[in-house]
Amino acid sequence: MRDDAPAPMLHNLGSINLDHVYRVPHLVAPGETLASHDYRVGLGGKGANQSLAMARAGARVCHWGRLGRQDAWARDSLARAGVDVTRVELVDEPSGHAIIQVDDAGENAIILFAGANHGFRGSDLAALVEGAAEGDWLLLQNECNGLEGLMNRAAERGLAIAFNPAPMAASVLALPLEQCRLLFINRTEAAGLAGLGADAGAETLLDALAARLPACELVLTLGGDGAWYHQGALRLHRPALSVEAVDTTGAGDTFIGYYLAARQAGLDVEACLARASAVEVEALLAAEAS
Repeated sequence: MRDDAPAPMLHNLGSINLDHVYRVPHLVAPGETLASHDYRVGLGGKGANQSLAMARAGARVCHWGRLGRQDAWARDSLARAGVDVTRVELVDEPSGHAIIQVDDAGENAIILFAGANHGFRGSDLAALVEGAAEGDWLLLQNECNGLEGLMNRAAERGLAIAFNPAPMAASVLALPLEQCRLLFINRTEAAGLAGLGADAGAETLLDALAARLPACELVLTLGGDGAWYHQGALRLHRPALSVEAVDTTGAGDTFIGYYLAARQAGLDVEACLARASAVEVEALLAAEAS
């Protein structure tokens, strides 16, 4: 790549959800009608969260998504943050959304509806891939449909695939993970992919995943135990900065977004881990203060 050539684009096929959050004195019981003392609606979904993080980190990111036409404000929010939303389709379907109860003790209960996030057709995905350039990155999570065919098509196109298998499900094991350049995994996801218990040590998990996917770069995030990187003979550990937070929601998405933005900027692995870990801590502190 020439020095003056643009960095590879970051494309993100990702969920866009509306989070409807109700504050209640206690979680509603069967048959009970309970008054909420606060209500907010905001932008959510792992895909949208990660695109926002990449844009805030200064990356060039194009979001691929589907959203109910009545909720175009969510697309506009992504655009204002610097995300290219020309590949976000407005459709005559309900948007993906979550109904979230949060009680006075901080406990929550969530109902998730995939909605438009599960409406991708093979022809839609093929057109999106054809619009990307060889060498670009494609980030995926497990909140949209059509991943198996998309992974194979994107690999044939010469895209570098990064995958965050969240939420982890048995269907992930059937995906062509060997097509991935980079996997972002937490302890639960790593254990599920490796067929090990969640109490397995970090290096045991990395050894098992490296044996299964020897060509794949692995980034294992462990919260307070820091983050690991493994590929081939290179294995690095980045200790976590000390922080006490009461809410880790979105911190992992922030880590992934800033890691890929640093990668796009040409930073080495150690610098990518350092930048992503530092901003993840900022996200945790922000959640604690809110």
